[in-house]
Amino acid sequence: MTIRKFTFNSFQENTFVLSDDTKECIIFDPGCSTPEEEAQLKAYIEELALKPVRLLNTHCHIDHVLGNKYVSETWELPLEAHAGEVPVLESGIQVSQMYGIAYTPSPPIAKYIEAGDEIRFGDSILKSYFTPGHSPASLSFLHAESKNLIAGDVLFYGSIGRTDLPGGNFDTLIKSIKEQLFPLGDDVIVHPGHGPSTSIGFEKENNPFLQD
Repeated sequence: MTIRKFTFNSFQENTFVLSDDTKECIIFDPGCSTPEEEAQLKAYIEELALKPVRLLNTHCHIDHVLGNKYVSETWELPLEAHAGEVPVLESGIQVSQMYGIAYTPSPPIAKYIEAGDEIRFGDSILKSYFTPGHSPASLSFLHAESKNLIAGDVLFYGSIGRTDLPGGNFDTLIKSIKEQLFPLGDDVIVHPGHGPSTSIGFEKENNPFLQD
């Protein structure tokens, strides 16, 4: 498993491309918002001769969906996310106007992902976990073999996702982290939607929001 992180747009959002030896890859949360950022993503995929086969959103806040249309059209991929994120995705135009940023509307979610679903590409399998609280229906995705977790904006290095946006709830988010992510194991590496990667064990011991 190879994990490549790109940091895109004014929100400094992390976009992830996961690939394996088959050269198939999956694109998570494309935040590319300019032609230059789109070209950066495409150049990496072409340089490694990767074949994008799936497009997923961990959740559908504006900073994570700015590149959905570009990725969907460039590689003819349907968008996949949890059904509970539909209202968030549909609010994209209104939110972009509020922030004063350019936004090409995302295609709608074409395939709904539920908790426990297996996300397959190449020789790899990810498992989805329902981790709401930052948004109504955030999903996190674990590659058990390599112990890597794509976590969206649920858990950050030394922090957690904000819960003051529509559909957010602090208690729900803490419950998601402790009941869904902590049991995955201290050695699981967490790749968040913003900032550097961390580990379950480090956050369990050091994250001020997660101390009992």
